[in-house]
Amino acid sequence: MHWLVDGNNVMGSRPDGWWNDRPAAMERLTQEIAEWCWTHEDEVTLVFDGRTVLDVADMSGGNLQVQFSARTGRNAADDVIVELAAQIDSPITVITADKGLIARLDEAARTEGPGSFLTRIAERPAP
Repeated sequence: MHWLVDGNNVMGSRPDGWWNDRPAAMERLTQEIAEWCWTHEDEVTLVFDGRTVLDVADMSGGNLQVQFSARTGRNAADDVIVELAAQIDSPITVITADKGLIARLDEAARTEGPGSFLTRIAERPAP
């Protein structure tokens, strides 16, 4: 399984003040996902909108890849996720609640909402 995570959509699903410090919120989410990645071998690609945040990008490694869209603007990561989904040969699950993004995916792609995904990664077994 390959997991494609719409980082901004997942980050935005939690009203935890992420809008006050977007880079810190990206770092928190990426750390949570990185810790979950230690518990399995599935590939995970986390995609954020906009410019690269180095502290976040540096968390890539092992089965976690962190990407930023090449362009800025709302939903810029959607294009990256659609392109990646078309290139990946293994089964994929896209984590998003974005109906526009979901409509652009091949029907073979599974989707999971941010709430369910956050529950999944919070219930990870201890390494």
